[in-house]
Amino acid sequence: MEDKLKQLYLAMWKWDEGDAQLIQHFAKVHSFARLIGTCEGLAADTLYLLETEALLHDIGIIPARKEFGQGSGKFQEKVSDPLVRDMLGKLGFDPAIIDRAAYVVSHHHTYEGIDGPDYQILVEADFLVNLFEEDSPKEAVEAACRNIFKTETGKELLEQMFLKEPPAFVKKVRT
Repeated sequence: MEDKLKQLYLAMWKWDEGDAQLIQHFAKVHSFARLIGTCEGLAADTLYLLETEALLHDIGIIPARKEFGQGSGKFQEKVSDPLVRDMLGKLGFDPAIIDRAAYVVSHHHTYEGIDGPDYQILVEADFLVNLFEEDSPKEAVEAACRNIFKTETGKELLEQMFLKEPPAFVKKVRT
């Protein structure tokens, strides 16, 4: 499983080549998703699925920009399913993993009907990164905490990252 994830990681790096922001984004989402998943005690097969989804989650941005002139979440969802299936198929992933990853990636900007821990944790990890990258106001963070975050680990990370005051000796970088 680790070898497949490594192959996928490098394939996504190649997919997004030339766009450091996209590479940084999926790497951070993957890292946070893995952290939340392990802290929440996911079984190895579910964690593997989650990591697969996290690496692929924004595979549709570049094609959506080309087709629709923008890479917003809803446009990504429209184009992602066949891209996920093609990428994972070429890498020899199991058909059940391909089916679930294609579904979650092509719905991960839809927050109603989240139907499993892999989907929920991917959404939380993506929010952690997006709230920072978009320099979201405290009100947006609090709304996400109330309305999106369900896992104890995700809530704790969100609060520690955005809602706690740093110690007095630490200069806050973002205000």
